[in-house]
Amino acid sequence: MVTHVSSEVQGDERGALLAFLEEQRGGVRRAVLGLTDEQAVSRPSASELSLAGLVKHCAEVEQSWVARAKGEAPAVHRDESNWHECHRLVGDEAVASQLAYWEKVAAGTEAFLRSVPSLDDTFPLPDQPWFPPEGRVSMRWLALHLIRETARHAGHADIVRESLDGATAFELVAKERGSSWG
Repeated sequence: MVTHVSSEVQGDERGALLAFLEEQRGGVRRAVLGLTDEQAVSRPSASELSLAGLVKHCAEVEQSWVARAKGEAPAVHRDESNWHECHRLVGDEAVASQLAYWEKVAAGTEAFLRSVPSLDDTFPLPDQPWFPPEGRVSMRWLALHLIRETARHAGHADIVRESLDGATAFELVAKERGSSWG
């Protein structure tokens, strides 16, 4: 998982945006390393957030925004009746299946953003009260929004993981690389 984004190839704005997005995805994915599903679904803080729920939410949000940009409906429709399910595993969902799903979503995001004619192309915002009526955003906005959303949750994941077992992001990176920190 990426821990440092190298300088982009001159003029490759899409590549730079996608690299920063992948770096943030890695922060969330890394937080579940070595945990059982039971640990990953636990909520060790006052928040309702669990690591499994963060993985699921990040994958679902990314898929839904890319679908909107393509002019398609999101794979999962969320409203007041099922909003609570976007932050927790339900039914036979497991961390491994959510990570695999997110990998597919990530590949789709990269393919889509690399295929659009211009990052200046736009798509309509959803008809929801927190967005301006008739609002439109660019593909660049989409990439930046996904980076921001994922980064925010990567920070949450750091806190939840440290609350679970004391493991910090530095230790998880070292563990992933097979070295020790300190």
